[in-house]
Amino acid sequence: MDKIAIISDIHGNLEALKSVLDDIKKRNITKIYCLGDIIAKGANQKECLDLIRENCEVIIQGNCDLFFSSDVDLEKETDINKERFLWNKTKITDEDRDFLRSLPYCHEFYMSGSLIRLFHATPESICGFVGDIDFVENKKKLFMPSKNTISNEIADIVICGHIHVQSLSRMYNRTILNPGSVGNPIDVIRNDEFDGNILQTTRANYMIIKGNLNSKNYDDSLSYEFVNLSYDIDKEIESNVDTLEKEAYITELKYGRYRDMEKINKSFIERNIDYKNF
Repeated sequence: MDKIAIISDIHGNLEALKSVLDDIKKRNITKIYCLGDIIAKGANQKECLDLIRENCEVIIQGNCDLFFSSDVDLEKETDINKERFLWNKTKITDEDRDFLRSLPYCHEFYMSGSLIRLFHATPESICGFVGDIDFVENKKKLFMPSKNTISNEIADIVICGHIHVQSLSRMYNRTILNPGSVGNPIDVIRNDEFDGNILQTTRANYMIIKGNLNSKNYDDSLSYEFVNLSYDIDKEIESNVDTLEKEAYITELKYGRYRDMEKINKSFIERNIDYKNF
C-alpha cells in the first residue's frame, strides 16, 4: 500500500513545518503533496519554501503564493494589503517568486479506484471559499471540473486547503477532505462558554491518505488519517522579530483566532448561515 502525506497552508511557520516533516519521516512516508500557501504571515518564508521544494513531490499554488509573487497594482489595494505585499516581498527572492508563479493550479491521480483531485481552494477560484459548514450545493461544486482542472471528470475525492480547518464530508458517494493548516490552524466556530482545550485547534495539522497509487481498482482499500502535532509555538514567535501584524500572528498561533474574521462573517452572512448562534 502507498502512503501520501498531504500538507497545506504553512504560512511561513518554520517550527510547525519542521515538526510535521519530522513526523512524516518517522512514519517512513516518502511522498508529500503540498496544497499551497507556503508563504505570508510568518517571517520564515524563505526557509519554509526551501524545505517544501526539497521535500514535496507535488506542490499546488495557493492564493497567497500567487498574490505575493505577482505584479500587483497597489493603488487598487487596501492600505493593509499594501503593507502586507511590501513586507512579504522582502522575505523571498525573485527566483522564489518565479517558482511560485509557475506552480500548477491542480493535481489529479487515481488511488484505489478513486479519482482524487487536489487544489487549494475551489476548482473555479484560487481564492474561493467553501467552509466545512456550508450548503450542500456549494460543497457539490467542489467535485466538478473547471477550466483549471486537468480532466473533465467529476472527482470521487477532492482534497483542498485554504480554510485552515481539518474536515471530512461525505455526499453523493463522494468525499471532501481538508488536511487543515500546518502553520496557521484556526477554528472559526467559537463560543467562550463551550470551547474546549485550545490545543485541539492550534497544533500543526496534516493528513495521510493510504491506498494503491495509480490503481483504478475499487476493490483496493483506501483510508485517511488526520494528524495533529504539538510544536514550539513560543520559539516560532520569538524567531519572528520583524513580523508584520505580530500581535495578530500571536493570536492566530496561540489562540487559533483568524485575524480577518470579518471576511468569514461576511461569507456566512452571504450564505444565510446563522454563525452567531453556533
